[in-house]
Amino acid sequence: MKILILSCNTGEGHNSAGKAVMEAALLRGHEVEFMDLMLLGGKTVSHMVGGAYISIVRHIPAFFSLLYKVGGLISSSTRKSPVYYANSLLAGRLDRYIKEHSFDLILTPHLYAAEVLTCLKHRGLLSVPVIAIGTDYTCIPFWEETDCDCYIVPQKDLLGELIHKGLPKKRLFPLGIPVKQAFSTQKKRSLARKFCRLPSDAHVYLVMSGSMGFGKVNLLVAELIRKLEADEYVVVICGNNRRLRQILQTTFGKNPQVRILGFTDHVPAYMDASDVIFSKPGGLTSTEAAVRQIALVHTSPIPGCETKNLAFFTSHGMSVTARTVHGQVTLGRRLMKNEDARIEMQKQQNHCIPHDSAVEICRLAEKLYAQRNHL
Repeated sequence: MKILILSCNTGEGHNSAGKAVMEAALLRGHEVEFMDLMLLGGKTVSHMVGGAYISIVRHIPAFFSLLYKVGGLISSSTRKSPVYYANSLLAGRLDRYIKEHSFDLILTPHLYAAEVLTCLKHRGLLSVPVIAIGTDYTCIPFWEETDCDCYIVPQKDLLGELIHKGLPKKRLFPLGIPVKQAFSTQKKRSLARKFCRLPSDAHVYLVMSGSMGFGKVNLLVAELIRKLEADEYVVVICGNNRRLRQILQTTFGKNPQVRILGFTDHVPAYMDASDVIFSKPGGLTSTEAAVRQIALVHTSPIPGCETKNLAFFTSHGMSVTARTVHGQVTLGRRLMKNEDARIEMQKQQNHCIPHDSAVEICRLAEKLYAQRNHL
């Protein structure tokens, strides 16, 4: 097949999910193109949409929370929202792009692309199947006004919520959130420690800052380091958050029990090398940690879908959380000292979270393509 994967730069989670499916599809011999939908409107539009989202989340999260709540109130399966009509402005350009490149199937891990594709379908301009991939452990507002051939649901316990919202049961497939193959294949801790150049006999905490710099990561790291014991070690991955890395490097860079990293391709190895991970409850990072089976402390969520992710993980015994930085560090230290609690959490993660989502999504795409083409 020739597959188009449409994403949008509002946080890295959507892109990561799309790239995980792209990786699996390429390994299965398909031709794949990955694209930021908003680039159809030009680089200015792409930067404006992504930048506005990140700025609101980072600087005025209460406003984002309000927008999310309002979205939930006006979202409906029987009428279209302003979000739908705004996204539909790209319908003509996307239609031309699809026809020019002759794609056989389209996948999207983002609501905005699903909205545009729904518009094309309702105008009679789309003849290829569409698979939408949910990247949060809830039905976010406006999914119910889309019309895709298949919806990938992160976990089977969410089916009732999506059906209640108006999504057709026969189109829902609880295959999980796709993660890259590197997260699905675990290394032995001793090998991971050697690869990451970490002390083989230390108790290792891993702190993930997330791609948008939300939350009080610097305060959490300071509190954690203040309580470090002689046999403990902290790794902080700041990703693209250069300002956070500079602050932490200046403050803690000379501490022999601390490593401050920027962007790294070796997150799976650092997860394997760690005993406890601190991360905000983004859908992708939480899934990666659960697939990797690591004791997980969730830090403060971005109000909205991450609040739902947090509730889902804690209610299923896959993570713990507290409202304050002090409470989060306390829970992390308790997990570090209680191996039975860590093992029980890992069992719940293994039981609840699908591990081969990207491959299963590709198999579903192949089946859908074969049915459409009577193969």
